[in-house]
Amino acid sequence: MQEQAGIPSKAKLDRRRFIQTAAAGALAMSTMVSRKAFAQDKIKIGLIGCGWYGMVDMKAAFKVGGVECIAICDVDTEHLAAGAAEIDGLQGFKPATFKDYRQLLEHPELQAVIIATPPHWHALQFIAALERGVDIYCEKPLAYDIREGQAMVEAAKSDHIIQIGFQRRKATALREAREFIQAGNIGDIAQVDVQIHYNAVLRDATPQEPPASLDWDAWCGPAPKLPYSPNIGHFAWRLEKEYGHGHLVDWGIHMIDTTRWILDDGMPTTVRAFGGIYKLQGAITTPDSLTVNFDFSTCPVTWRHRLWGAQEYTPETNNGIFFFGDKGTVFASDHQWAFIPKDGERQMHAARNDAGRDIMADFLQAVKTRDNAGLHSPQDAFCSTATTQLGMIAYESDSVVKWDAATKEVVDNRAAAMLLKRPYRAPWQHPFEA
Repeated sequence: MQEQAGIPSKAKLDRRRFIQTAAAGALAMSTMVSRKAFAQDKIKIGLIGCGWYGMVDMKAAFKVGGVECIAICDVDTEHLAAGAAEIDGLQGFKPATFKDYRQLLEHPELQAVIIATPPHWHALQFIAALERGVDIYCEKPLAYDIREGQAMVEAAKSDHIIQIGFQRRKATALREAREFIQAGNIGDIAQVDVQIHYNAVLRDATPQEPPASLDWDAWCGPAPKLPYSPNIGHFAWRLEKEYGHGHLVDWGIHMIDTTRWILDDGMPTTVRAFGGIYKLQGAITTPDSLTVNFDFSTCPVTWRHRLWGAQEYTPETNNGIFFFGDKGTVFASDHQWAFIPKDGERQMHAARNDAGRDIMADFLQAVKTRDNAGLHSPQDAFCSTATTQLGMIAYESDSVVKWDAATKEVVDNRAAAMLLKRPYRAPWQHPFEA
């Protein structure tokens, strides 16, 4: 029987299914063989997004050792050329270069990937890497929206080796503060204040043609395609609502995650937000001043940031966490922590470390041993990411947001619930199915 235009015959479909099944079996066998060789051979890594922080992550892997970067991917040819040259200098040969992450994932020798693209790309790349059967190191935040995060958690199985890049959990000062607090030394905690204040350095916000090396349409991907400007492109996307979603979700998430970890708490039940763009109007699209109140089961947690202003009264506390207990207060930051007892002298503790290297070392060790017990799981990363996203939802909806962690739904607030999932730009399809 003659085929209709564009519709294959049943014989062709059967043959195609056979070829696909055979290919899948060969890939699975190849993956099993390659994993058995991990203990002897260098782990073959691909890097998706080889700009600033992608190269930071890749160099952290080289510091740990036992790896080869065999492929890199970026939608900017300048990033590709510079990344390939730097990696060549570090390992003695250039990786294969790709513009499309899907082509990188087809590399037959690939065993693991680092995902270091802006967060609006994380979900699609993460799920595609899972389907390819490779291990994943993915930068924070887990996803751009809460429904993406759910889809990523649901796609990840217990035997997948996955590390999410919350480096502060490896910071010595924060780990020491956690042990001190969890030992009961500050008593019952009544309040936690989290803050990262800094003066934002902005770039040219004038709409203009993107650099010739940058495929702006591919960079935007499933997110809205805004007119290009240096103030929302490489690196600067963090304060753009459609790409980075603002300071709380981008940088503040580290300290919110650390707070959850120290309190050993889940997600807040109620979130309120207050703020706006007061000083940087016309330059950014997320608040330059923001206060968010999170009601956790342990105690209330308050986030504050200010992206403009003069020097802090106490500059050493502009980035960190205050834990207020009935026996004393702890202030903890990346490289130091202090205990101020209710009665007694302040105790200061300094601690240096290489948290980026250490978190990568945990991942690479897990890849070799196939034991993911010590990693920051997608589920835990979802809780930290969604907490900050609920803060922005409360701000954007100008409402009190009540969260049901069991059902992963906003309660009795349609305006806020509509912000749990952002529509994708065609032809990309959102991975979450209600």
